[in-house]
Amino acid sequence: AISGAQAKMPTEVDGLIEVKSKKMDAVYLQPGTDFKSYTQIMVDPSVVAFQKNWLRNQNSSQPIVGSDRRITSSDAQNILTAAQQNFDEVFADTLTKAGYTLVTAPGPGVLRLSPSVVNLYIVAPDPNGPSVGRTFTVQPSEGTLILEARDSQTNTKLAIVMDQRETQTGGGVQFSNQSTNIADFRQIVRFWAT
Repeated sequence: AISGAQAKMPTEVDGLIEVKSKKMDAVYLQPGTDFKSYTQIMVDPSVVAFQKNWLRNQNSSQPIVGSDRRITSSDAQNILTAAQQNFDEVFADTLTKAGYTLVTAPGPGVLRLSPSVVNLYIVAPDPNGPSVGRTFTVQPSEGTLILEARDSQTNTKLAIVMDQRETQTGGGVQFSNQSTNIADFRQIVRFWAT
């Protein structure tokens, strides 16, 4: 998680200088960049990746009698596809509602954003839909945003933003299923886009 390693974060990445942020774990900017000159935004499709060994860990935590709840590689790919679609939809919708003009091609005054969600960890993924019983979780789901901002014409890297977020920030036990996981993920994406 980035927040735990924040004290160890470098002060410079790819020639970008770290700036303090109250909302994000790490922000690096190209010195002298004037973001006011960018009047439109182009957003690349997101890239979403599970935490290392997520699939194996999910399946090893299932009891043998729960083999119908095992997650196949196909299930995992479907979850990643759904996460990417939800990310792209919420991210674009939030930017549009904030008054930004979204475009699909590079041009003058166009800022290009390339978002990724890495280390995605979903608790109780429920790939086959809700089961008869209820699943309660203590461990939160989580993911880390890595967002690169570039000038769309020159491809000059202007900023990198990194932020790790968890669901269940209040702690305690929470009911989890496919619907709550999607709602939690969309809420985190909305925060990042804002």
